[in-house]
Amino acid sequence: MRAAPEASSFRPDQPFKLVGGDPSLDLVNTVTWTGNGLVNERLTDYERLTRWAEEAGLVPKAEARRLRRAAAARPEAAREAYDAARWLRWVLQRLYTSLATDEPAGSSWDEFNELLSEALRRLRLAPVRQGLQAADWSWRGQEESLDSVLWPILWSAAALLTSEEAERIRVCGAPDCGWVYVDRSRNGLRRWCEMETCGTQEKSRRRRQKE
Repeated sequence: MRAAPEASSFRPDQPFKLVGGDPSLDLVNTVTWTGNGLVNERLTDYERLTRWAEEAGLVPKAEARRLRRAAAARPEAAREAYDAARWLRWVLQRLYTSLATDEPAGSSWDEFNELLSEALRRLRLAPVRQGLQAADWSWRGQEESLDSVLWPILWSAAALLTSEEAERIRVCGAPDCGWVYVDRSRNGLRRWCEMETCGTQEKSRRRRQKE
């Protein structure tokens, strides 16, 4: 597996923020993308990955606890799954940024499709007994694979990229942020990942420049 860029600072104390409008966007937003590299890494290890996935609604609490127990027993596999998450994040960041800015996507589409094809090999329909519903999606091998936490992220990204909302993917307008989101505002003019953070900081910066 190719290596994703490393962050220069780590912040496991900072809470995750789910402001992107899709889990695959929120994965990108677990680190700050500055012109000088990555900083404020929130996704510092496999345990933090499972806690993010839990908060993002990708895995239930019981499954997240089971993954953490399995990771403690298999530290090398946990590290590989964590590295895979960072690589997926790097692929998605370049892919979403290219869509938002009309810049060349480079190899990110091919890299995404390679990851997606591996995940889709695990996707199955399983019978259910719930009202009129006959079956539901499930993931084969989810119990054994520590990187199973990544499969629903890829599935969500594919759904977003094939939807009309793909045209509404944006990059935060603040310098040295790089967070991405779906602009679901009524007028389609949302500029910031969060108004109370990047929006306020940018307005304060402009005000100081005028003084």
